[in-house]
Formats: sequence, C-alpha cells, structure tokens
Amino acid sequence: MPEKETLERAQEDAREGKSPSTQADEFVKEEMDHIREGKHGARSPQQAIAIGLSKARQAGVKLPPPKKGSTSEATRAKAARDERQGQFSSRKKTSAKRSRAVSRALKREGRDSASHAALSRQAHRTGRQRGSVARKQSATKAVRTKGAAGRSQAAKKAARTRARRAA
Repeated sequence: MPEKETLERAQEDAREGKSPSTQADEFVKEEMDHIREGKHGARSPQQAIAIGLSKARQAGVKLPPPKKGSTSEATRAKAARDERQGQFSSRKKTSAKRSRAVSRALKREGRDSASHAALSRQAHRTGRQRGSVARKQSATKAVRTKGAAGRSQAAKKAARTRARRAA
C-alpha cells in the first residue's frame, strides 16, 4: 500500500495536468526510498521501477500497459491487471500468506539496485535504446522548459563532465 504522502503528491500532479508517467514517478521514488531505507531490496533497478509502476496502476494512475513486443506477455498481463484493479476503489485484499511471501522474498534481495550509480546506468542504457532523434527531442524540450538558471546549471555540469572525461 503506498504511503499517504505519495498518493497526495500523485493526485496533485494529476490536478496540475501532468502526464500519467510523471504521476507514476512518485510511486517509483517511494519504492527507491524504501530500498534505500532497508525496508526491502530488489534484484535490479528495473525490478524496483516495475514495483513502483505496479503500485501506481493499482492506485488509479491511468498508465497504459507496455506496448506489444516491448516486454513479455506476462508483464503486459500483470500491468493490465494492475490497471483494472486501480479502476475500482473496492479491491480485494491480498491474502496474508501471499503478502508475507512477497515481503520475505524482497527482503532477501540486495539494496544496491537503488544506488545512484545503478539508477544512472539504467537511465543511460534506456536512453541509448531510444535513439538519437528521441534524445534530441528530449534535450530540445529541456531547453524550452528549464529556464535561464536551469540551462546555466546544466551547461556547467556538462562542462565539468567534459573536463573529467578529457583528463
């Protein structure tokens, strides 16, 4: 069950007209925080993200299941099930036995999957898969939405990165 603050932040995002993926970010962030706090672990950053997205769908965020061919049929079926669950306020309570089994399994997993390095690797890998056109569109939008201070900060960070790579 997501924390009350997470649900409130996601609802605020929805009221502001932000996209479903932005609303779901709140749940993914909560999951990363749980792993860092040591509540449980995850086998990989992808698993941690998937848990967050699943919670978001169950909480009613209108996040569609992944497109056919992008993930396994089982993953798409689970996402569709989560989405259906989120459409109804009265949902069946998970059995104590199943809940305990999931918790114990996740507690056995490592905590490194939510580290900054692991998340950075995951974001970098995903960005590479998107192709140069998508990356350019993303960068162009960032330039429009960042503002002068944000652009200046990003430019300084890029300069530091270039200097570090050159050395």
